[in-house]
Amino acid sequence: MSSQNGRAVKVVEDKAAGLGVLLAACISTLVVNANTSAVTILLPAISEDTGSPVSTLQWAVTGYMLVGAAVIVTSGALGDVFGRRKVFLGGLLLFVASCVLIALSQQGFGVIAGRMIQGAAGSTILACGMSLLSVDSAGAGQMKAVTLWGAASAAGGAAGPLIGGLLVGATGWQGLFWIDAVIAAACIPITLLMVAESSDPNRPRSIDWAGTILIAVILVPLVLALSEGGDWGWASLATLGCFVIAALGVVGFVLAEKRVSAPLVDLALLRNRVLVGATLAILLVAGTINGLMYVLSLYFQDPDGFGMTALEAGLATLPAVAVMIAITPLITPVAVKIGSRQAVALGFLLSAIGFGALGFVKADWAYGMFVVPLVVMAIGLGLANGPASSASTSAVRPEEVGQASGISNMARYVGGSLATAATATVYAAATASHKADGFTPSESLAASLSRSAILMAVMAFAGVLLAVLMGRHQAAKARSVHRAAAAAALAHTIPTAPVENH
Repeated sequence: MSSQNGRAVKVVEDKAAGLGVLLAACISTLVVNANTSAVTILLPAISEDTGSPVSTLQWAVTGYMLVGAAVIVTSGALGDVFGRRKVFLGGLLLFVASCVLIALSQQGFGVIAGRMIQGAAGSTILACGMSLLSVDSAGAGQMKAVTLWGAASAAGGAAGPLIGGLLVGATGWQGLFWIDAVIAAACIPITLLMVAESSDPNRPRSIDWAGTILIAVILVPLVLALSEGGDWGWASLATLGCFVIAALGVVGFVLAEKRVSAPLVDLALLRNRVLVGATLAILLVAGTINGLMYVLSLYFQDPDGFGMTALEAGLATLPAVAVMIAITPLITPVAVKIGSRQAVALGFLLSAIGFGALGFVKADWAYGMFVVPLVVMAIGLGLANGPASSASTSAVRPEEVGQASGISNMARYVGGSLATAATATVYAAATASHKADGFTPSESLAASLSRSAILMAVMAFAGVLLAVLMGRHQAAKARSVHRAAAAAALAHTIPTAPVENH
């Protein structure tokens, strides 16, 4: 202990993370994020092979995110209570099993079921892998470990579409899942031999199973209504019933969280205006990114669009992904110079302009017409996401960082699932209605992309309005974690306070 300005200050010694935990956590998060980003590119090939329409296979994306949203906080709590290494290993085993199930599936149902299992596995790997890194390092060593983990997350997300597209031509879509299974399996002996077990004996032993179930009760009918409402009718009994069930789930969740000793979400944190604003911003960023990747992968590969191969479609998204990674080092200086709230607002404004430009897409557009809007969107979403990710954890007390990080991570999954469902519905409905009105298939497809882009432009503009909720915060801790959070911002919010090893 040392004294500074009359106060006792705990000196945190630097401790580098061990090679084993770095390998296990970084390799596994790279595989999980590559797998996640590759799947949208694979959907047309999976549809052709299994005979399931892409509109049905959309649940391979939304189902993954639904389960991930419900499980990510719970898996972290299970690691704290029963051992982070044990739960991390369980996530790896489940991920391998889900990959095998998907690769062997002959029907769309098997792919969707496997992806939902994979949602639980992926969220467990991410939550517990980050915890293992945190307890195995401290000070500057922890900062380095977190930065490497964030870089692995970003690299996986960027490489996924390219790898998926390449494998479709070389091995079939199943190749991605076989390779992912092998890599994830290789992390198991590394974890067993080189990673120490840790847990938190001070945490209440209870697990908020009711909260986990109620998250699913809220999200499943909501996504179902957004996905099927166009066919059922938005005023139909089925659609309205789904909305009612989701609303009742919200009420039940609030009541349940007030009664448990270790709630999934500490409702008191929701009085923090900065945290709420940052979390909603993260939700919108995740939603627009996932919605964009979904419709672009379909449009680029559709014979009535560009008729690209899966590999060409993956390469076509590269400008946006490359720019988002390239601007990461610039996010911190911009946010510090103009303020986090202003940076988030500017980022959403740029992305809204990019999406708005795609709202004018026509059937005769060449690929080159897409590049500038995609680059502008990438810059905007990256600029909005980095400060929002930092703000979500730096705006709370050190002992609340884990909860705030869990809320932010859940928001990413929720945003991705809801936006993908809504975008898929708009895309399909616009295509069908324009064909019925006598437009050519190419014109109908361009109109569907235009309507989807307009929806995402509205979401991005909502982010501009939302930025006023974030307020100003000048915590010293925010500056110390900006670089690490920005590095990880492309995929997941990270806990930025040291966690004691027990």
